[in-house]
Amino acid sequence: MVRARYTLDDIRSEALRLVDREGLAALNMRSLATALGTGPMTLYNYVRDREGLEELVVDAVISAVDLPQPTSDWRRDTIQIATATWRAVRAHPAAIPLVLTRRSTSAAGFAPAEALIAALRRSALGDRDLLAAFRAVLGLIMGSAQAELAGPLTPAEATAKDTAARIGTLAGQDFPHIEALSHVSRRSSPEADFTRGLKMLVAGIAAA
Repeated sequence: MVRARYTLDDIRSEALRLVDREGLAALNMRSLATALGTGPMTLYNYVRDREGLEELVVDAVISAVDLPQPTSDWRRDTIQIATATWRAVRAHPAAIPLVLTRRSTSAAGFAPAEALIAALRRSALGDRDLLAAFRAVLGLIMGSAQAELAGPLTPAEATAKDTAARIGTLAGQDFPHIEALSHVSRRSSPEADFTRGLKMLVAGIAAA
């Protein structure tokens, strides 16, 4: 029996590397085939079209989430799972639009959601509250990632501070609350803001 030249994991990983390197506009059968060193027709044995390629990229991002081992502390687990997911998404800025608009279709891609639901279920929420809590945490993760698309995704604090300063200058006296908050933002970071908001959200879930 002849062994397949590529696995789906090979193609998934290379698709994400292509997007990281050249952006979403470069993602197509021909460019991915070139990156793999094969012809475009080979890829049709694994994926049907551009939409399928996009789903592979989402799977590659989500399946890379470094999930913690579950503990008896559901709050800690929820925060760690959400933070790990946020970091995995944020590590691939060019792929974020796909993560926001495409659902993961692989078993590996379901793992973070399954772990998050399992952690929240240990809080003894009823089914409807569990669903609402899951969607709220997921919304914070994706909303935070989406908000950063408006500015540079970078760990450099200076860049984040520059962005906050520009917003404050534009807001000026006409929008005093935005201007005032921009000063607070200059003393913070995207990760600190996300972590603080997540802890507040989890505290609210616990209170429910």
